[in-house]
Amino acid sequence: MPPVLTKDKRYDFYDALAKRDLKIVPISIETLWVNVTRLCNQACRHCHVDASPRRTEQMERKTVDRCLEILQQYKQIKNLDITGGAPELNPYFDYFVVEARKLNKHVVSRHNLTVIFDGNPDNGEHKEYLPAFFAAHQVEVLASLPHYESHYVDSMRGRGVFQKSIEGLRLLNAAGYGQKDTGLILNLVYNSGGPISPKQRTELETRYRDELSTYGLIFNKLFAVTNMPVNRFREQLKRAETYDEYMDSLVKNFDTEAARGVACRSLVSVSYDGRIYDCDFNQMLDMQITNSRPLTVFDFDFDALIKRKIQFASHCFGCTAGGGAS
Repeated sequence: MPPVLTKDKRYDFYDALAKRDLKIVPISIETLWVNVTRLCNQACRHCHVDASPRRTEQMERKTVDRCLEILQQYKQIKNLDITGGAPELNPYFDYFVVEARKLNKHVVSRHNLTVIFDGNPDNGEHKEYLPAFFAAHQVEVLASLPHYESHYVDSMRGRGVFQKSIEGLRLLNAAGYGQKDTGLILNLVYNSGGPISPKQRTELETRYRDELSTYGLIFNKLFAVTNMPVNRFREQLKRAETYDEYMDSLVKNFDTEAARGVACRSLVSVSYDGRIYDCDFNQMLDMQITNSRPLTVFDFDFDALIKRKIQFASHCFGCTAGGGAS
């Protein structure tokens, strides 16, 4: 069962748009954002996917092939953004990357840094080859590192995760990531527990660079992403009785320019079973795109998707607070 969406009028995103006379409609489909698995070697406290080593959902080869057909057919779709869970734990991940690069698509892998060492919790398959594989196929690595302090990371992700993450970054740097003139992009993701301003983002990136430099590590950019109040993080807020406080903060910090630039205007999200959504967050709330019937990659209609009405709910305030999360 998908989480119940709040009906509280204080958190009505459509009302927030109407008050500002904002019309948020699709402008393109430049990215296919594909969630290939819910399986992960971690079970992070803030995870909107509810990913963990116990999950079994995996995208099948036929669905991967259909996504590749779409990428080949529509030249407008320039990017393939692969996520999970830990996407590298899908048995067809490597194949997906290789074939998408053959189509000259820019490939992004959302990477947790520790899967390199932990491997596949299902079968013990090792993943030490990943840094070299990423480099060989010029994959942009979007690596999650929720903080630069070990106690914070370990409290969120488990004992020893920070040190593994540092080692993972070291291997990526050794493969050329973040280094000048290699073209190999290593961006980090910081999960913010509330709205964060552009100035704060800049200061935070500087702090990350300074702290990681003590380990001899470098990266390209830091993205600060507001934790979405869905699934595991939403339940955490509810248990702590801070959900309303968190939502009030997001609503209060609504940013008009961030709303105009939300990612769902230029992408669609695909679930492991091929269903299509406006974004990965809507996917986790089972808010599927419909066009007289729910759409999947097997009846992909580019023109209909461009003309669709994007579905919003209270969690969307997470993408429009404090300068945006997209």
